[in-house]
Amino acid sequence: MLPVALSIAGSDSSGGAGIQADLKTFQAFGVFGTTAITALTAQNTLGVTAVHAIPPEMVIEQIRLVATDLHPAACKTGMLATAELVEVVADAIEELGLRNYVLDPVMVSTSGARLLDRDAESSIMERLLPLCTLVTPNLDEAAVMAGRPVVDEEAMREVARELVARGAGAALIKGGHLSGDVIVDVLFDGREFRRWERPRIETRNTHGTGCTLAAAITAGLARGEPLANAVAGGLEFVHRAILEAPGLGAGHGPLNHFVAVAPVAAGS
Repeated sequence: MLPVALSIAGSDSSGGAGIQADLKTFQAFGVFGTTAITALTAQNTLGVTAVHAIPPEMVIEQIRLVATDLHPAACKTGMLATAELVEVVADAIEELGLRNYVLDPVMVSTSGARLLDRDAESSIMERLLPLCTLVTPNLDEAAVMAGRPVVDEEAMREVARELVARGAGAALIKGGHLSGDVIVDVLFDGREFRRWERPRIETRNTHGTGCTLAAAITAGLARGEPLANAVAGGLEFVHRAILEAPGLGAGHGPLNHFVAVAPVAAGS
C-alpha cells in the first residue's frame, strides 16, 4: 500500500519551503502527501512580507478529515504561527492518535523573518515536545528551546539530552549554523548518540532546508524505516538538493527537490 504522510504547516508562495517543499519531498520519497495549512505567507527568496494565520477551527477540520480517512503513517508540523494554533494542533495530534510525529520548531525564516509568536514558544515546549517522535531544531531554535546559546557540538549534545528529558522521543540538533568547513548534525534517541559530518557548501541556496529535512525524515518513517535510517536519508537528500540547487531568485534560493533519493548509512 502507498504510504501516506501529513504535513501541518504554512504555505510558502515562493514554493521553496513550507507545505510546498513538504509535498515535493514526500513525492521524491514515494510517499503520498496530505496537508493541513496553518498559515498563508507572502514571500519570495528575498523575504517574508505578510503572514495570515488560518482560523484554528479550519486547521482542526483539515487534520481531522485527513486523519480519519487517509490514515497517515507519519506526520510533521512546521510553521504554527500562534500559541492558539500550537494548542489546537497538539489537541488534534493527541485525540486522533497521530503517530511518527516529527516536530520542526519553525521560529524564524532563512531571511530572518519571525514566523512564530513569542508566546507560542512555551506552548511548543509544553504541548508538542512530549508528543513528538523527533524534534529537529537548528542552532537558533535550539538556543530558544534551551534558553542559552548553542555554539559547539558539546552544547548540541547537552540540548539534545534536555529535549529528550522534557518528553521528546528523540532530538536531532542541526549544526548548519556552526562556523567552520564541516557541518555536524547530532541525533540523540534517549539511549545513544549518532552524528553525521558533511563538508559545508558555500551557497545562498538554503531556503527550505529545515522543512525539506523534516519532511524527508517524516517520509522515511511513513515508509517504515528506523529513525536513524530516516534521519540519515533526510540529511543526504538535503545535502544533494543544496548541491544541485537551481539558483532561482535574487536571495536565498530554493533547493532542488528533483534529486534522486539514495540509500545511506545510519550514522556513527
